[in-house]
Amino acid sequence: MSLILKDVRKAYREPDGRALPILNISEFHLPSGEQAVLVGSSGGGKTTLLNVIAGITAPDSGTVTIDGVEITRLHEVGRDRFRAQKIGFVFQTFNLLPAFTALENVLLGMSFSGKRVDRRRAEELLGKVGLSHRLHHRPPQMSVGEQQRVAVARALANKPSLLLADEPTANVDVSNQQTILNLIRTACEENNVSLLMVTHALEVANQFSRVIQLSDFNRPEAA
Repeated sequence: MSLILKDVRKAYREPDGRALPILNISEFHLPSGEQAVLVGSSGGGKTTLLNVIAGITAPDSGTVTIDGVEITRLHEVGRDRFRAQKIGFVFQTFNLLPAFTALENVLLGMSFSGKRVDRRRAEELLGKVGLSHRLHHRPPQMSVGEQQRVAVARALANKPSLLLADEPTANVDVSNQQTILNLIRTACEENNVSLLMVTHALEVANQFSRVIQLSDFNRPEAA
């Protein structure tokens, strides 16, 4: 998996109609199997960048190419299908469905890819994140750390080639922080999955050999 961004720009509109530049990235490349962490100030565009890469948010201009597919050329349904098949996303707010069990949340994530729903794989993933005893519990019955583990299992369910993680350790205590980080990195290493993680925690960022300051290549004032 190779991720390439070229001339990606994104701006939002202020209430008075003025454009607020968020992203202005001339080029970014994440090679296959590489793990990188993205750091930067709050409100600096890190989450927006992940959403653009995932095809959740369309850039105003520029291209995003994943596995040789220029996803910025795909229509919305095509982007959704590509994301389900190729990209795992660990959201900061988990985005679990509260009425569904841990197992059902992972199975539902599998169903979006159009591939066969593999219950055994879902159970194995939840076991790997230490939740074999919580398969049939719903998110409101689980701790924050347990919910984050479900989110990690769901993100890995479709064997993605790219994993995006938005502050995956921000909502857990220190004891769970390292556990979740190790789970994500080990799963990526074992399956040659490229990883781009957003974090504000220096103790997390310092564990990566490639640390990217968003301000180093993003100049929104020039957008």
